[in-house]
Amino acid sequence: MTTFRPKYITFDCYGTLTHFQMAEAARDLYGAQLDEPRMLQFIKNFAAYRLDEILGDWKPYNEVIHNAVERTCKKNGVVFRDEDAKAIYDRVPSWGPHPDVPEGLAKVAKEIPLVILSNAMDEQLPSNVEKLGAPFHKVLTAQQANAYKPRFQAFEYMFDMLGCDPKDLLHVSSSFRYDLMSAHDLGITNKVWVNRGHEPANPYYGYTEVKDISGLPGVVGL
Repeated sequence: MTTFRPKYITFDCYGTLTHFQMAEAARDLYGAQLDEPRMLQFIKNFAAYRLDEILGDWKPYNEVIHNAVERTCKKNGVVFRDEDAKAIYDRVPSWGPHPDVPEGLAKVAKEIPLVILSNAMDEQLPSNVEKLGAPFHKVLTAQQANAYKPRFQAFEYMFDMLGCDPKDLLHVSSSFRYDLMSAHDLGITNKVWVNRGHEPANPYYGYTEVKDISGLPGVVGL
């Protein structure tokens, strides 16, 4: 891995590069109604329902959030309001990068083209990408692919847009369930797991682990 120079480094955006703040948004809206154990359960359920909502046919991300919030409220005995789901969706473009991201990205961008494949709407992502502070060769969304990760269709759309084979890429993500499992199954042999504490390690999927994006340049020998 230390000597592999990919044609492109491809990234998950939310959680890996951008500080993903769905849990914080849920706390702001429902924290006054729930004690801490119930709030933690609400956050856990909300994450699970978001994943479940994207596994079928593509639908706009505002619908994903609406449905996931509604289902989470029902499961936890909380009153659901349409405006709460909209408020969470509307926050997404305001999110900025993890502190380690701009410097690490800028260093690798000088040598290798960077690409984002994100579970986002076209209207959301430009604001988040602009805050990352590095140039990207392509920024691809689930809306363009007509599928969300972890569905293979999203990755296959990326391969087509880049005109390359899975073996030509280095894919970087903090999530196994959304990215690295599918990347493994599709033949992306070069992977980096950014251990941001979202999920436990799973060495079966074959990756180089870094604690944050500051470790990425070393993976490609920079």
